[in-house]
Amino acid sequence: MRIAVYPTSANPPTYGHADILVRTSKQFDHVFWSAAMNAEKHYMFAEEVRVQMMNEYVQHFNLKNVTVEAFRGSTIRYVQDRKAQVIVKGLRSLEDFQGEFQQAVGNKGIDSEIETFCLFGKPDLFAISSTLVRELAFMGESIEAYVLPSVAKIVIEAIKKNQS
Repeated sequence: MRIAVYPTSANPPTYGHADILVRTSKQFDHVFWSAAMNAEKHYMFAEEVRVQMMNEYVQHFNLKNVTVEAFRGSTIRYVQDRKAQVIVKGLRSLEDFQGEFQQAVGNKGIDSEIETFCLFGKPDLFAISSTLVRELAFMGESIEAYVLPSVAKIVIEAIKKNQS
């Protein structure tokens, strides 16, 4: 069985993240779409809310071979625990490549059997980032071109809650 892990710090997940997920799900028997919880990062959304938003995409695209969960700690150890052979990363820019390349080299030093596959984002989704979505939402702009409507609702409700 070919298993992949697609770890993400998506905060919130966007159509760009979903594109990588959908394409990955077509290539592997099972995919763990995993919300990475990095202690060095500040997340607008709690772990369970990020998982909820990710599940919205899984349901929307009817991805039967995808499991969404959160994890803390080492990505490579998480991948080993899931008995996956591949880590999937989405690339939008040269900066993405540099960071992912360094991680891939480090991971290879820990477990030479686990490969890192990189997928380029689609051109029409290249500029979409979680940061852009949050900034637009904070300014009261529509974000439904960048995220599912159900995810947009979660983001907007969180912003309203934050502002009161």
